[in-house]
Amino acid sequence: MTEAKAKRSSSLPNLTRYLTPPVIALLLAIALFLFGGVISPGFVNPNQAINIVRLAAFLGIIAAGQTLVIISGGEGIDLSVASIVTLGAILTFRLTDGQNELILPVLGVVLLVGAGIGLVNGLGIVFLRIPPLVMTLAMAGVVQGLILQVTRGQLEGDTPDLMSELIAQPLIGPLPGVIFLWIGLGIAMWLLLERTPYGKMLFAVGINRTTATLSGVRVPLVVVLTYAMSGMLAAFGGFVLLGFTDTVFLNLGGRYLFPSIAAVVVGGTLLSGGKGSYWGTMSGALVLQLINSLLQAQGLPEATQSIILGVVLLVLISIYGRQRAFRL
Repeated sequence: MTEAKAKRSSSLPNLTRYLTPPVIALLLAIALFLFGGVISPGFVNPNQAINIVRLAAFLGIIAAGQTLVIISGGEGIDLSVASIVTLGAILTFRLTDGQNELILPVLGVVLLVGAGIGLVNGLGIVFLRIPPLVMTLAMAGVVQGLILQVTRGQLEGDTPDLMSELIAQPLIGPLPGVIFLWIGLGIAMWLLLERTPYGKMLFAVGINRTTATLSGVRVPLVVVLTYAMSGMLAAFGGFVLLGFTDTVFLNLGGRYLFPSIAAVVVGGTLLSGGKGSYWGTMSGALVLQLINSLLQAQGLPEATQSIILGVVLLVLISIYGRQRAFRL
């Protein structure tokens, strides 16, 4: 009897090694998908699965920069993401004006603008010692004000046909291009976090900034670079989102702010920093999109959907976001 207990206890570490937060979130997404077939006959089908992954891809792309910021610790959350997403989409809409040949040059401009805004966030946080929540919230207001000042509410331009074809429409078989783009970004983020000096320094900064400094890590540089990349990835998210919506409006990115944070946390990234992965964020995005799709499948009023979704997100964040200790 004692030997049997010992065998069971010895197998637990092996089980926990494979049941990482990203895997748990992915299993939860699969369970939610199958549960959808129980409460809504016809919900479980290949087309629905592809559509859910496609919609989750946009959230996952926008949440990429948020993942880096939260891993960096120091109470880091980027509240300017939504405004930068909107700006990225508007810039693409206006500067390309429907011309396919301008897509790549405009993408370069969009990425530079997003990185510039993120750079300002990082400099304010590091050198002016403004708390990240305050700095990024203020920057969100600045960006939104600039959008209103420049456009004066008139969103002129057009979306290039090629963007819609490559992003929203089926590219290989029934799979739209955004899914392949998301997979490519996932691989790039994994390489960045796990196979580069920056990734190692980022995790060190997130665990303990004092220890990281004593170990030779240039903490201010890492933090500034992280917020710059967050801005760049948010702007890229706006660029990609335009290929799906085919049009823009003044609050295009607003609905992605809270979910971009929730996807990171549900995917297992610690709010205190120092531990996490983009694979987890991808799984978290799938979970959130499935919950949203299930609510829509029930035909509930939009206000009711928003209330239920908000409550569910709070529950998920409270479960996944618990920390044993808050690290500075």
